[in-house]
Amino acid sequence: HRRHDSWRGQGIMPEWVDVAWAWLLTPIDLSRPHSIAAHEAWHGRFMFAAWGIMLPLGVLIARYFKVTPKQNWPRELDNKFWWYSHLLLQNLGGFCMLFGAAIICTSKKFEFSDTYHGGLGWLILLAGIGQIVSGYLRGTKGGPTDRAPDGGLHGDHYDMTQRRRLFERFHKTLGYCLIVAGLVGVVSGLWHANAPGWMWLSAAVVWLCMIITVIICERKNMTFSSY
Repeated sequence: HRRHDSWRGQGIMPEWVDVAWAWLLTPIDLSRPHSIAAHEAWHGRFMFAAWGIMLPLGVLIARYFKVTPKQNWPRELDNKFWWYSHLLLQNLGGFCMLFGAAIICTSKKFEFSDTYHGGLGWLILLAGIGQIVSGYLRGTKGGPTDRAPDGGLHGDHYDMTQRRRLFERFHKTLGYCLIVAGLVGVVSGLWHANAPGWMWLSAAVVWLCMIITVIICERKNMTFSSY
């Protein structure tokens, strides 16, 4: 700040940079101050880490990186890169989501859903827990890399049983819907906190990078079934 003020006073800083700098530090709604308590700030950080970065990235990897560039496909089929990455990111994202909710619950000023953001947040939290639980109900894998106890290849995934088909429809549909809802929740949280411009810009850059990645991967037909 001191360096910026010094450059501005000496006429070194171009006018557009001065305007941009002011926008970055100014709340998005000029009629309200950007003043939030520490627990709200940490709630926002954990929720953005979950719904703004980790969970969308985990879904992106699961959809487009079942086959990686150096993989000898189709001879090599069971590439677990996407699985371990998806599992790690979704677990970390789920932890951040639950921890962010716990921070708000322990606040002395906690109210269950006094705002649109709060009501939406609780719905997303409940659906997110349901998504986590559904992952443990996916059934057995089967196949040559996970044989059944009797030595056979049978398994819910290998045989694509009714249970597995229902799981995939539910898990994928709910997952995509939650990503959209989570991004809406992040935006409503930024608005609720009257976040300054740099926060909005940071979120936009992260999501724009993901959108560009999705477009590139779709054009290259990088979607593969895990079956």
